[in-house]
Amino acid sequence: MLTFAEEFLLLAHDEKTGDFADVGFSVMSAALAGAALMDLALLNRIDMDTRRLVLIDRGETGEPVLDFCLARIGVSADLSTAEDWVDELSRHGEALRDMALDRLVARGILKRENKRFLWVFNTRVYPMTDDRETVEVKRRLSNILFSDEIPDPRDTFIIALADGSDLLSRVFNPDEVDRRRERIKGIVRLDMLGQVVCDYVRDTLNAPLIPPPGL
Repeated sequence: MLTFAEEFLLLAHDEKTGDFADVGFSVMSAALAGAALMDLALLNRIDMDTRRLVLIDRGETGEPVLDFCLARIGVSADLSTAEDWVDELSRHGEALRDMALDRLVARGILKRENKRFLWVFNTRVYPMTDDRETVEVKRRLSNILFSDEIPDPRDTFIIALADGSDLLSRVFNPDEVDRRRERIKGIVRLDMLGQVVCDYVRDTLNAPLIPPPGL
């Protein structure tokens, strides 16, 4: 099964260009940090109530993004809430993105290519090798957003993450997304961690832009 970080990147992926939707470095970093926390929660590695996030099991998961985050939670007792940890882990946004992309390449879903820009500069793109996972992510979310189907915890969270980062309106028809706004709000409220992460990512989206350190 793909991690939330991988699903988020696939949702943001443009199959035509091999690049990703420009949601901003800070927003992407916060989204990937929140995605890792949600995976760890579903794997019973961490637990969270309204006041604190608690480490339950520090054993490795075998997923580089999750183990990277788990290791940091295991050695830092100063941070307590989920919001604190989204903030802390998002400082490693470049590393989280690279690890998630490495896994997508290793799974045979994406491949790396260097593309010449303006005949001088090279930029890295990720053409699709196997589009089944991307189609599946978008199909699942579409079925939930535009129906009254009750989502499972994974879909609840990925919708919260995509909504907080303003990605839903980039992937689906923005007018249709606006018409389903109350439905989206209801879905986001179904999960406490999803709500916390969604709020943090949205606050990051609305904050002054901070340039990336050079991806």
